[in-house]
Amino acid sequence: MAEYEWTAEGVADHLEEAFRTLRKLPPVRVQGYFNAWPEVLRTSREIAAMEPEPMRVWPSAAAITRLEQTFDWVLWIDEAERRLVWSRAARVPWKQISGELGCDRTTAWRRWQLALTKIAARLNAL
Repeated sequence: MAEYEWTAEGVADHLEEAFRTLRKLPPVRVQGYFNAWPEVLRTSREIAAMEPEPMRVWPSAAAITRLEQTFDWVLWIDEAERRLVWSRAARVPWKQISGELGCDRTTAWRRWQLALTKIAARLNAL
């Protein structure tokens, strides 16, 4: 079985998947509050008149495992690079990223490529 050779593009794809998985996780709620009332039984007419609830897609266990691996990867780069990498995984436009970094788009892209290359090099060394 051939080992996977990590590249900057592969790391970027993995980070985008991790961001999508993170968005699919349920929201954090305050513990201790619950509802002890029984479920309300509705008629078919009431159900037809209700607003449809959005379908919730939960991430798979494998996706959550890959997300946890990604959390370990981002510890290998400094904080400014982490922000840049997660911003690009969230598909924030380059114009906004370069404004936050205080540099032009090309410099921001080079820093992003450098951060991805650092992660890929570390993964290939393992």
